[in-house]
This record gives sequence, C-alpha cells and structure tokens, in this order.
Amino acid sequence: MWGRTMEHSSIERELYVEATPEVVYEVVSRPEHLREWWPDEADLDPVPGSTGVISFGEAKVVHLTVTEADPPRRFAIRWTHDEDVVASADNSLLVTFELIPSGTGTLLHFTETGFRTQGWDAAVVEATYTDHVKGWDHFLPRLEAYAVRLAGTP
Repeated sequence: MWGRTMEHSSIERELYVEATPEVVYEVVSRPEHLREWWPDEADLDPVPGSTGVISFGEAKVVHLTVTEADPPRRFAIRWTHDEDVVASADNSLLVTFELIPSGTGTLLHFTETGFRTQGWDAAVVEATYTDHVKGWDHFLPRLEAYAVRLAGTP
C-alpha cells in the first residue's frame, strides 16, 4: 500500500519484503547496505545518538542522527539538519522503519514526518514533501529488491 497524506505532514509506506526482520534491519541501518539502495555514500554508526552523513553524488551531503536502534524491530533517524546543531523536531525530518514479522518475511512500515514543523513557508513545505515522495517512491522498491537478494530468496 502506497498511502499518502495530502497535508504534506507525513509520508507513509508499507511494503512486504520476502526477507526476515533481521535481514531487513541490517539493510535499513548499516552503511554498507544503505549504499546498495539509497545514498551513494553512507557514514554512520547505527546506535542511538550517533551522528553521520549520507551523500547523493558529490554535491549533496545530508547530516543525520540515529534516534532509535532496536534490532530487528525499529530503526529511526533524524536528517536534513545543519551539521553544527543537535537534531530536533524543529530542525530535521524523522524517518522511521518499523519491521513486523509476517509469514516468511517482513512487513516494513516506513514513515517520514516533520515537514510542517521546520518553520518553512507553505511553498517550501510542499516542494520538499513532493521531492521526498518522489525519492521514497524510487528508493523503497530498491530497498525491497536488495533485501530479497541479500536474503537469497528467489
């Protein structure tokens, strides 16, 4: 199900991945796996409170802070904040991966929130939200395909 909230407040997706929650957790939390489906580069330690960066090409470097790491159930980061500030609800977006065992695989519930708490004007909120919707619509299927390959399931 690819549900959308039209108020530009959150992006939510659910997808079934034919891989165990343990495999999917590694795929969403470890830099060596993140690079296979999301950013070009990733440098982070997947423990709460750690900070890191991901990059898309050479020009776009994005700072992040791990807020939750509960293997193999939940992993969350705050991202898009400035390098020199502590990530919070008013300066960053929150991305959460919730992993629920389902049959022989995992139901992945994805959310990204915080678009309306940044103090941006309506046009910036809408443009950023639209950009992220397009991004996640591109990257989440790649996550699913990579996790399935990693798990060795046909």
